Amino acid sequence: MQLVKSTGKKGEKSRQTRRRILKAGYELFVEQGYGATTLQSIAERAGVAVQTIYFAFGNKPSLLKELVDVTIAGDDEPIPTMQRDWFQAALAADTTEAHLGALVRGTSQVLQRVASIMDVLRAASAQDPSLASLWQQDRDPRLEVQTAAAASLVAKPGARADVSVEYAADVLYGMLSPEVYLLFVRDRGWTPERWERWVYDTLHAQLCG
Repeated sequence: MQLVKSTGKKGEKSRQTRRRILKAGYELFVEQGYGATTLQSIAERAGVAVQTIYFAFGNKPSLLKELVDVTIAGDDEPIPTMQRDWFQAALAADTTEAHLGALVRGTSQVLQRVASIMDVLRAASAQDPSLASLWQQDRDPRLEVQTAAAASLVAKPGARADVSVEYAADVLYGMLSPEVYLLFVRDRGWTPERWERWVYDTLHAQLCG
């Protein structure tokens, strides 16, 4: 995630401009789709010159990537998921039940934010295969997050003795995925609260004694 690092009034103004551009991009990508949304239309809604978008983000694919990253995080602070308060609360929990509760609640908040942008990203990737290269990494960051959560969970009172870190990470990775969330909440009409209860109960049965 990029972040304007300058301080003072100029730095804050630049940061506010980026936020307006990201907000306009989010709205238009969701309303019109990635292909139909132009940088000019985003600039007009954000109240900036199109050159400002090129200067701040480079191009439309880079803008979309920044938008997805900020939407996942919930803000534009350069804080990785594993250092976020909600994730640290899960790691610090004394029992598996408290750990799962914090992990599911925090993940649900993330998924509620990204749900509407996931279809945009999927369609954009189909239209522009080069988008995938913007997220290419040696390791899957979401799997790294769930592996850290799993390692902490299986070491706590209440964890099933026969559950390995690898198995727990795989189960968390699958159950807390955007695809499963969208299947129930968007396609089947579940409320996020119902999904939280269900996924907590399912994970508890799989991972806790």
